[in-house]
Amino acid sequence: MEQDEWTDAAPLDDQGAVPHGRDMRICFFGDSFVNGTADPDCLGWVGRICAEQRRQGHDLTCYNLGVRRDTSADVRARWRAEALGRLPEGLDGRLVFSFGVNDCSLEGGGPRLARSLTLEHATSILANAATWKPTLFVGPPPVADMATNRHIEGLSDAFSALCARLDVPYLDMMTPLSRSNVWMREVAAGDGAHPGAAGYAEFARAVSGWAGWRRWF
Repeated sequence: MEQDEWTDAAPLDDQGAVPHGRDMRICFFGDSFVNGTADPDCLGWVGRICAEQRRQGHDLTCYNLGVRRDTSADVRARWRAEALGRLPEGLDGRLVFSFGVNDCSLEGGGPRLARSLTLEHATSILANAATWKPTLFVGPPPVADMATNRHIEGLSDAFSALCARLDVPYLDMMTPLSRSNVWMREVAAGDGAHPGAAGYAEFARAVSGWAGWRRWF
């Protein structure tokens, strides 16, 4: 597995937080759920959690780098160059990844990517990212199709184990959102995958309350 020597991390306190008022820049990499596809407010969960921190007085720049239909392979191919262009040396840069639903989407009788390949890509992404900048991983959410959800659930469990091994904070989104009437209702009423504004607000609330995210602030 390749490793990159990136050592320009910003000073942190014991909890990984940056002093209040310091300029922080976060790149969010992933798929259409990161992008906020189908949200009429064009915020998604990423825009909502960053807006909340801005309201609390944090000097935060948010780069939404979610691309529709991207799999883990696509994110692996592009994240490094895109991050380097936005997080130059000397700035306090952070990385958040969230992908997996497209890997599990059923095409031709099976998932688009075998789980072993997804985990190979995720390992490369997270191992390299975490040696460079503070890194978080937000798990894939459920969709309307139950067969796809079984693959997503298994992948989410595997992501959790991988992140524990790599010491990268991981947030399971499959469990809380599969129990959310708002999320599941909006997904079913839409294209079968993406919710509207209320569904993304549910997603955002889960991330905003997560210790891994809050520790940064």
